[in-house]
Amino acid sequence: MTGRRKKHYTVACLAGHGTGPELMAETSRALHEVSRLHGFRIEDVHVPFAGEAMSRFGQALPATTRSVCLEADAILVARPGAPALEDVEAELDLRAEMLRVRFAPHGDLFLLSPRSDDLCEWTVEQAFGLARASRARLASIDPDGTWRALVDAVAERHDGVLVEHLNVASGLPALAFDPERFDVIVTGPLFARALADIAAAVDREGRVVARCLLAGNGPSVFGPVDTDDQSHAGQGVANPSSMLLAASLLLGQGLDERAAGETLAGAVSLACTSGVRTLDRVLRGIAATTREFTDSVLSELPVSVTTAEFAR
Repeated sequence: MTGRRKKHYTVACLAGHGTGPELMAETSRALHEVSRLHGFRIEDVHVPFAGEAMSRFGQALPATTRSVCLEADAILVARPGAPALEDVEAELDLRAEMLRVRFAPHGDLFLLSPRSDDLCEWTVEQAFGLARASRARLASIDPDGTWRALVDAVAERHDGVLVEHLNVASGLPALAFDPERFDVIVTGPLFARALADIAAAVDREGRVVARCLLAGNGPSVFGPVDTDDQSHAGQGVANPSSMLLAASLLLGQGLDERAAGETLAGAVSLACTSGVRTLDRVLRGIAATTREFTDSVLSELPVSVTTAEFAR
């Protein structure tokens, strides 16, 4: 008797040094649990990288690490600012940057921008596909009439998506003061960094931000945006929420396991509003450890599955 073969994915895990190892360890727990709930398997391959690799091998990007990254289905990195990551990214077909900002308990916005002018149409196409899988609303923010014409041309292939064009003068304050109105935002290379900085800085209760670099072919790269105080490295108190949201992006955009990605994102939001707060967000009382916050996320996974919407 032959059974149905389970889906299997390989994720290259680049923890690096500082708080990276403890954040990666907790994220691996979450990936294994959510993949079990959704019926597939993830093999997370942890390879030496950055400061960790330098201390062990005398180089920040050993050949074995490079090989694992190029052969993986997706790459998860705990320290996005590590210089060694540029060497990895240079060998990948990375075409667009995506930022996900999640507001607990509900609300999401995605911001997409091309990495170069020749990747604009590809990026707009990805933005429409993301909007169709979300709330079917896309906002285009750019002062260039050519950009607007491109968005409108791609829109003809995506019936049912509501398109809103905003110039920079109106789009920047709207993003800063009313981010919940947006679903998917797409912009050109010129103002991408300014919009990303504003989106990542939006001050809302339970806000979590993650980033990915989308590839046309081969693995995409996923990682957190919020940076932890590295003086707390090794103490088990780093906030893993941004890293866990990056893992949800990896599931949905990197492995095309969108339901699993939304399950994890929903669990992160529930944990953020449950009163379990890590050291960087606690105002008084005892802060939760990295492990305790992740335990809270894992406990919310069963009721975050879309088929369990009435479980509460």
